Amino acid sequence: MNPLLQPTHFGELQLANRIVMAPMTRSRADSEAVPTSVMVEYYAQRASAGLIVAEGTSPSADGLGYCRTPAIYSQAQIDAWRQVTEAVHAAGGQIVLQLMHCGRVATHHNKPAGSRTVAPSAVPAQTQLFTDVVGMADTDMPAALSREDIRQVIEDYRQAALNAREAGFDGVELHCTSGYLPMQFMSQNANLRTDEYGGSVDNRVRFALEVLQAMAEAIGPGRVGVRFCPGNKFNDIADSDPAATLDALLRGLDGLQLAYLHIMRAHTRKIDAFAVARAAFRGPLIVNDGFEPDSAEQMVADGLADAVSFGRHFIANPDLVARIRDDLPLAEFDRHTLYSPGPEGYIDYPTADARSLEELS
Repeated sequence: MNPLLQPTHFGELQLANRIVMAPMTRSRADSEAVPTSVMVEYYAQRASAGLIVAEGTSPSADGLGYCRTPAIYSQAQIDAWRQVTEAVHAAGGQIVLQLMHCGRVATHHNKPAGSRTVAPSAVPAQTQLFTDVVGMADTDMPAALSREDIRQVIEDYRQAALNAREAGFDGVELHCTSGYLPMQFMSQNANLRTDEYGGSVDNRVRFALEVLQAMAEAIGPGRVGVRFCPGNKFNDIADSDPAATLDALLRGLDGLQLAYLHIMRAHTRKIDAFAVARAAFRGPLIVNDGFEPDSAEQMVADGLADAVSFGRHFIANPDLVARIRDDLPLAEFDRHTLYSPGPEGYIDYPTADARSLEELS
């Protein structure tokens, strides 16, 4: 049997197969960061994945940065997410929530009144974000987090993990890449601190590790995962030695007994992130970035990973697991509807019945 179709468990998470749905921002929440009914349908359609990692979701109002992205700090948000998890579980799936604090990658046009844009240091990200209000907008000048602020942000993550469990999620994943707050602490151009959270590489990974520890203590380490991509420069990140950062993070993870590490292909040819993670991380490993069914199967068959996550293929193929099982052709997604509001390009991709297969041929 295809090794991707073999069941497994990651900590407390029971996977029916090793085909993971990667977290993908799709911008279908409402203006209050509350999940919508189309999101319920979207995730339920893809519940055959061994594990769904739901899209980046803010642990607090301060953590929001993009338009129409969800959060999980209010009761309305928790209740709406519960409709998603109930639909996924009813279809036999497992789903964890990725927690994403945007930090300085934010504009007030996409945030509720009274919230702040924060970062390790008062250095704005040199990028722009789309808003539904004014179109493209510069990021805000962030406020530098004090030590007390950092303790509060860690508490926000801890409470978000508890809220996720209340909403029915099987666990949480820390978004620790793509230029968001944990990676801002690791970045030498975003983190100019001189205290225990800045300077040396061990200090710069401290924030991420303390967040993971807090969430693990709140809901159990077997329900907590982390996603990382060495050398990722997205959202104005600079790291002169991503290999050292990866090493420091992996050393810090040792002993936490997390459910899994979700590692992306390094954005530098100097690092084989998959091999480094496989050698240094003692728990289950999910690999991501550019895999096709055959290359994913080979990774698991060779023992180089325990599961493989797919992004773009899950967008256009809600029945991806069945298509891999039956060796059916895969549909292509429409880039123009990735972040547009509404059901188009979101819940209207067909399964591989005779009609859709005829259209693909």
